[in-house]
Parts: sequence; structure tokens; C-alpha cells
Amino acid sequence: MTAITPEHGFRARLRRLAGGTAVLAIALGAYTVALPSTAIAAGGSSSDDEQSIGFHVSAGLRGLVAPGSATTAMITLQNDTDSKLSGGQVQVELSKTPLTDEASVTSWLDEGEAPGDFATIGSETTAPLEADTSATATVFVPADTLSDLTPGVYPLRAELTGAKTASATDDRATAVAAAATSVLVVADSQTTQVGVLVPVTATPEGGALLSSDELAALTAPDGALTAQLDGVAGTTAVLAIDPSILTAIRVLGSSAPRSAQDWLTRLEALPNARFALQFGDADATAQAQAGLPALLQPTTLAPFLDPANFPQAPASVSSTDGPSATPGPSPSPTNTPQLPDDQELTAVEGALPRILWPDDDLGPDDLSSFTRYLGEGTTTVVSSAALGGQSAAHATLGGNDLLVTDTGLSESLSDVAAEADPLDRQRLLAEAAALLLLAEDRVAGAPLLVGLDRDENRDADALRDAISAADSIGFELSALRATPPVPAALTSQADPARATAVNELLADEGTLTAFSSILTDPQVLLSPERIRILRTLAVGSSAKSFADGVEKHRKRTTETLAAVSIPPSSTIQLLTANADLPIAVRNDLPWPVTVQLFVSPTDPRLEVTPMTETVVEANSTKRVKVPVSARVGSGEVDLRLSLYSPTGVQIHGQQEIRVAVRAEWETIGLVIFGGLAVLLITLGVIRTVRRKRHEAAEEAEAEAELEKLDEVAAEAEVSTEDEVVVEAESDAPAPTTGDKTGDGRQIE
Repeated sequence: MTAITPEHGFRARLRRLAGGTAVLAIALGAYTVALPSTAIAAGGSSSDDEQSIGFHVSAGLRGLVAPGSATTAMITLQNDTDSKLSGGQVQVELSKTPLTDEASVTSWLDEGEAPGDFATIGSETTAPLEADTSATATVFVPADTLSDLTPGVYPLRAELTGAKTASATDDRATAVAAAATSVLVVADSQTTQVGVLVPVTATPEGGALLSSDELAALTAPDGALTAQLDGVAGTTAVLAIDPSILTAIRVLGSSAPRSAQDWLTRLEALPNARFALQFGDADATAQAQAGLPALLQPTTLAPFLDPANFPQAPASVSSTDGPSATPGPSPSPTNTPQLPDDQELTAVEGALPRILWPDDDLGPDDLSSFTRYLGEGTTTVVSSAALGGQSAAHATLGGNDLLVTDTGLSESLSDVAAEADPLDRQRLLAEAAALLLLAEDRVAGAPLLVGLDRDENRDADALRDAISAADSIGFELSALRATPPVPAALTSQADPARATAVNELLADEGTLTAFSSILTDPQVLLSPERIRILRTLAVGSSAKSFADGVEKHRKRTTETLAAVSIPPSSTIQLLTANADLPIAVRNDLPWPVTVQLFVSPTDPRLEVTPMTETVVEANSTKRVKVPVSARVGSGEVDLRLSLYSPTGVQIHGQQEIRVAVRAEWETIGLVIFGGLAVLLITLGVIRTVRRKRHEAAEEAEAEAELEKLDEVAAEAEVSTEDEVVVEAESDAPAPTTGDKTGDGRQIE
């Protein structure tokens, strides 16, 4: 494999500064926060405001100088107060009594305690510093100052004196004293090969696989997964990849976020060596100690696939023989999408096979189990703490191949990778540099291996600093595995709590498997459940967090088993001899379920249909109608209810409801209603007859009145006519001579 080495990394600077020098000195600084002393300038008074001054020291350009040559100590001051910081005097001191082990290095950096006397190796005056700003100063260290230092780790410190902060409102001034501790590492040019293992993991918030939204956030330019690739790019770090991340992207098909697809492409293009962690980074040690015959794997990933997100499979075309054969029509896509299988979804391209990185609480039998799980040639990554401090990177135990990470150095560089603040990171880098030298002395030229913690929130620059502080140019994991192993012995003790938890989780899974028979496709429940179990067993959790995770998972299982049930019911009133009793069945699952409701009475006075099968839709409650028949007029009867799956698995335990039978009320009600109906009909008939008679009488009376009126009118009309005739006769003139009579005769 060809590794790309960054030009700005630790090793690049080593090459540029050291060149062909045989002896190197590594000096990395520490960072402290200094509070002002109670000293007061003339004419001032004590200030109650707490001030903060950041003070950091390092020697050389990230600490590389050749013994006997001149170097420069870099001082960084950061004024986080609200006042201007005056100039002061910086004095850099060195103890020529080396720190010989990890404990003494930690004691010096954490507590400021170191053996031997300190001597001044340089001093410098600092310039005034405005509020909320930072500045650097350099202290020249003469060449002859380091000439008598032999390879080792030496305490280095710097002190700031004479600086004062001035109040913005009055003439008060407060004296400031600050100190910083560091180490100066003097070492021969590095010949030890050092590799760094970087786990790449990501845990979903609550689901089995990372969701589309989570992937979009993690693979965004400022996302955590993007930072991990940025941090390892250009280094020889070995990647330990959780396949569940790749699976989460692949199951989404064309609907996966563009940034996630690009991230996957970028990961596969990196030249770094890699191997696959177990799915979900599950702990193989706990599984081996639980006596499992094989490592747990996802049951199936098919429930996570949506056919709409995958291309249709092209139709196959049968070949035709003979040069004169007429070509057939071009193949057209079929209606069946081409879905990837589980192996394609979980594959880590270019991964080295048969490597496990489990928890350290293992024993010799566990190593044999790992070989049984993965086959001959299995390599297990363990920490030196599990081997009594043996730090050589390649070891063997009982014929089992081991890769050993140095515990102290791994923890120190893990702290570096987790520290986002560049100044705070310098102190951690100083400790890592010292521990690296001490580890190289212990292994006497044998390769070293660093295993960073499982950390899903690393800063890219911090991760790169951690890797560059240790990894060797051209480091190859395959070459390390080919080196002669050193014998080792396990000193770690098995943790029975983890093995017990595995068996408990699998027992719960067995209960869920039986429960899932109510589903059309049980894997929609069982596949995510298995992945959650794997994540619960993830490596790197403390005893407390592991116990909390197991408890949380078991609580979730209990809630799932209670998701399909018969809600409590009040007494049901049965007012007829034959009726359908409504029995509620609740389904809180996100899928439809098929259940069988069994009902049996506690008294033969009530006959019921013993079993009713029904489908309850997702997240709903359905009232199942159960036919019943009462044999007696009245009484109270208890019904025993229970739910079973179509395969006979009990889903809900026996529950009783009370039925108050009032069957005679039906007859009484019918009689009453019948009597009322007859009465109402009779009253209606009587009322109708009376109304008809009344209407007939009124009509006869009206007709008589009309006849009477007609007679009166007729008589009045005759009388009027007679009067008109008489009046006409009286008014007529007497006839004259010559007139004719009415019969035509002439009157004389």
C-alpha cells in the first residue's frame, strides 16, 4: 500500500528539521490558566475580579532539536481578562534529572512534581497585551545548554513574572503570575515502526441504522464522519470501520443523501489499510464468554430496503448461434428491482480479513473461540494492559495471533484526538511524546501499535495531530503481522456481567421472535432488534454505561411485548339474550397485526364464540365483536379473555371482564313497547273516527246553512222582481188617439 504523508505533519517537520541528525530532542509544551496573585501595584487596591491568563510553552517547532544545537522556546500568552496586560519577564527552566516512567511523567504534568533541581536555560521580556488578545514570544536556548543531555524525558517549565493588569475604571493594577509545565524529550532518531488504529464508528440516536437525516448531518462538511476522514487523510493510520455505517448508506439506494454517497466514495478511495469491526462494533469477548457458537450478525437487512430506490434489473437475452442469426430486440428493464443482498450491503472494500478488536476482559478460551468464529489465521487486537504491560505490537499466546496496542500511549493520543482547542492540545501532545519515547525503550526496537478510543466526535485537526505524533512513514499493517511475534500471557479477568447480559438479551430476543408471529413479516421487528442488541454490546463502554444500555434495551423489549393488548374494561351490560359483545384490542406497533381473541365464560349461563381472529391496523384500537347467548334471564358472568398469534403463541395473558346479563328485560321491554304501540294505535283510530264524525257534522250543518241562505236569496230576488214590475206599470203613460193598441188596433 502506498501512503501519502502530509507536508505539515509531525514526521514531515522531523525530516525537515532533523535531516540526517542521529540524535533528536522533542520538546512539547503545556498550557496552564494562571490567576492573578494578590500583589497590588503602588497606589492600587485589591481587585475582587478573577482574571484569566493563558500561558503555554514549547521548545522548537513542535519540539524537534538536535542535542548540542541551539533551539527556541515558544511562549504563548492569551489575555482573557477585560484589562490590558503589561509586559513581564518569562523565565524558562529545565531539570536535567530525567523522568523514567509513565507515572513520573503524569505526576509532573498534572501535579508539577518532578525530581532534581531546575536551572534557567533562557529568559525574555514580553510585550504588553491588550484585553482578549494573544501573542507569542521566543526565548533563545544556547547550543551548549542541551549538550550534556542523554536520551530521556526532562521536565521543562516556564514562569511569567512582573506582568500586571490595569483596571479600565481606576488606577488599580493587579500583579499576575503564571506558570506552564512541559517536557523536553531527547531521543535518538526514530527507528521503531509505529502504527495507529483509528476506529470509525457512528451510533444512531434511537434506531438500528443511521437515518437519512443523521447521515446528512454526519457527512456534511462540518459533520463528525467527514472530520474522521479529514483527520486520517494523508496518514498511514489503519482504519477499523463499523460496517453498519456503510450499510446505512447503501440500504437507502438512490435516496441516500448526496453527501453520504460522496463520503462512501471517498472512504473507499483512501489508500489506508483497513479492517472491519463487527456489525455495530459489538464485543466479541462477551459473546465468546456467553458460549455462543458463532458471532451475532444481523438476521437480514431486507426490511430496510425500498425497491423504489433501486434500479430495475435488465432482462436477460438468450444468445443466438450462427453468423446469420437475426439479432433479437434490445433487452428492456423488468418490473423487478435489483436489490443488493446482505453481503453487498455490509462489505468493507479492501478490508483485511479475520481481524477482531474486542474488549480487553478476555481469557485464553476466548482467543480459541475467536479462531473458531473466523477460522485459522484470526488476529485479535488487545491492549498491553491485558498482557501485563507487554507493549510489542505483534505477539502470540497459545498459538493465537495478537496485535498489541500500548495502553498508556493509546490513552494519551486518544485525549489528543478528543481535544479541539489547539493550545490545550499541546500539553497532551507533550505527554504523548514522552510516553512514546518510554514505550520505544520498553520494546527495544520492536514495532509499536496505538489504538485510539472509540470516539464519534473528534475534531479533524486534533485527530490528525494525534496520528502524526506517532505514526511512521510507510507503516504497513500486513508487514507488522509478518514480523516474528513475541510470547505473551494474559493477565486480564473476564467480566461475567457482560456474558450474563448477552444471554439475557438473547432470551428476550427469543421471546420477541415468538411474539413476532402476529406480523405478516416478522423480520420488520426482529432485524432492527438484532442490530440494537449488537449496539448494546458495543466495545468501549464503561461498566456503568454498559449496564445502563442493557437495562434500557430490556425495558424497550418489555414495552414492545406490551404493545398488543386488551385494554381494561368496565362491566358490560347485556340486555338481550343474543348479542355481539364489543371487546377492544389495542395495537401500538407501527405494523398491522393478526391476533386470535379467545373468550371463555366462568359460568355456563352464558354461551360465547370461543375464538375470533381479527386484523388490527397499526397504531390503532379495534373493537372485536364476539357473539354471545344468555341461557338465563339475569345474572353476572365473568369472561376470560386472552390474545394469541395465529401460530398459538400467547400475546396477552388472561384477563377477565364482567358481563351483567339482563336478558328478561328484552321481553319486558317488548311487552311494554307492544302495549304502548297498541294504545297509541287505538288512540289514533279513536281520534281519527271522532275527527271524521265531527267533520261530517260540520259539513252537514254548513250545507243546511247554505241551503237556507239560498232560499232566502231566492225569495229576496222574487220580491225584488215584483216590485220592479209594479213600479214599471205605474210609471207607463196613457195611450192617445191614433195610437195602436197592443193587438194592433187603432184607437180613435
